[in-house]
Amino acid sequence: MKVAGLGFRKDVTLASLREALVAAGGPDGLAAVATVSDKADAEALRLLARECGVPIKAVPADVLATIDTPTQSQIVAEKFGTGSVAEAAALAAAGPRARLIATRAVSRDRTATAAIAEGDGP
Repeated sequence: MKVAGLGFRKDVTLASLREALVAAGGPDGLAAVATVSDKADAEALRLLARECGVPIKAVPADVLATIDTPTQSQIVAEKFGTGSVAEAAALAAAGPRARLIATRAVSRDRTATAAIAEGDGP
């Protein structure tokens, strides 16, 4: 099961989310997109999920905080307790033995990040 994890700012656009996802490897074969629970109902994310034909998996912030990520953002670490929301969400949603197949990619406007994990599911 392939899951794209997405991290983004409140004012993110569908175009920025799409750009980050394409930079991380694209939507082909995805079973879901995932992000932190507080942002799971964002309009741009819902549009992207619909465009990709996949569900949104909401990951609680306290779960994200337990996941070590290969890339690190100091701002994200201070706010969420993990180095990358995109990487942590992808790993959490793809299952306990998930591995990243694409580390965090960032949109040009820096409002969206995406990473892709593969795993056996929850």
